[in-house]
Amino acid sequence: MVVVLFSSLYAGSKVVSLPRFEPELFLNAISKYKTDIVNIVPPLIIFLAKHPMVDDYDLSCIRQITSGAAPLGGDLVEAARARLKCDVIRQAYGLTETSPVTHMVPASLSKEKPQSIGVPVKSTDVKVVDPETNETRSTGEEGEIWIRGPNVMKGYLNLPDATRNCITDDGWFRTGDIGHFDEDGWFYITDRLKELIKVKGLQVAPAELEALLVTHEKIADAAVIGVANERLGEAPRAYVVKKNSSLREREVEEYVAGRVAKHKHLVGGVEFVDAIPKSASGKILRRLLKQI
Repeated sequence: MVVVLFSSLYAGSKVVSLPRFEPELFLNAISKYKTDIVNIVPPLIIFLAKHPMVDDYDLSCIRQITSGAAPLGGDLVEAARARLKCDVIRQAYGLTETSPVTHMVPASLSKEKPQSIGVPVKSTDVKVVDPETNETRSTGEEGEIWIRGPNVMKGYLNLPDATRNCITDDGWFRTGDIGHFDEDGWFYITDRLKELIKVKGLQVAPAELEALLVTHEKIADAAVIGVANERLGEAPRAYVVKKNSSLREREVEEYVAGRVAKHKHLVGGVEFVDAIPKSASGKILRRLLKQI
């Protein structure tokens, strides 16, 4: 909100802000106000790419979409781009503690690497670190994203222990996000460190499986969590919102099994739900899924 609101006002642009997401309200606002720049979260990209209601509205005014708050799969970006005829659909990344944007995909290069969060913004240092040894990782190697720069906060007010846990002595902020960078210096977010599923010691990112699941033509939305498994330690379980009533659990399991490594298979099962619980910012509330 800080970036979107103040940068728009600084540029003299009109800002259309909605109190909450409601499909008709959202689509009506874009159509009525001819909104050309849309800043949203991944669940709304899914909505724009897959929901039949979208076809009832003229959204040709949209010329740029920026997504943040959670990882977004490249296939989903391409599906939304094809449906909306919008060339610029890109990701950005940051945290409240980093004021907030640290990475962004240049608009002119938005088609190059749709799954990437882009490159670091000016005056921002970024490195990828092994979360257990704190050793710096190389190109293509996954680890925790660390950030340093004038945009990083000084600390949490009156919480010295929390500050020490997330900011190193030499000023690096531990984001808690797992990712990597490629040979061109573009970064990719895999998932939150604390949300990784450990299958026989191997790491499985829920966001990776979620991005795959929503590419299925009969799936409207999906979320993945780890559940206890006596043999594996943990196993991925998918919660799926059907787009087609004929969808069966076995079909979902086979769809995933045919596209990922064995340790990422949905051994924890598939459960169908009416909706995926999410926060106001669009993040999946995995703790609520564990209560189902």
